[in-house]
Amino acid sequence: MVKRIILIVAIAMIAFSGVALAGDTATVNVSANVVGRCKFNSGGTVTFSLDPSVGGTVNGTITQPQFWCTKNASYTITDDNGANESGTTHRMVGPAPTDLIEYTFTYTTTGSGGGKTSPIIMDIASTVVEAQYTNAAAGDYTDTVTLTITP
Repeated sequence: MVKRIILIVAIAMIAFSGVALAGDTATVNVSANVVGRCKFNSGGTVTFSLDPSVGGTVNGTITQPQFWCTKNASYTITDDNGANESGTTHRMVGPAPTDLIEYTFTYTTTGSGGGKTSPIIMDIASTVVEAQYTNAAAGDYTDTVTLTITP
């Protein structure tokens, strides 16, 4: 029995004596691209209480929109000057189509995102000067401004 085992081992050694076994390696490259994205979480509102008997420039009461951008993504915000614009002038329309009140609408237009869990609150400021409402018709005035944000 021992002779038989020695013989099998000897035959195996002869069979493999001319064959070299070798391993090899390969690399796998892994990559990702995080998309620069900006999204609004909420819109906002601007409300004016215009009383000609008081007069003066009136600051709007503002609920600021919120948005987020991918971390370190630079963003730019623009607006369409509102539905009742005249060139670059923002205007609210009143009870009649010719009843118009101009207003300012300003905000920071550029910045850098902090990621989805770090929302950014806009800094809209809006005013109406006295000359725009002193002789305005009584009633409600409205406008809709569309904001666009791009990374």
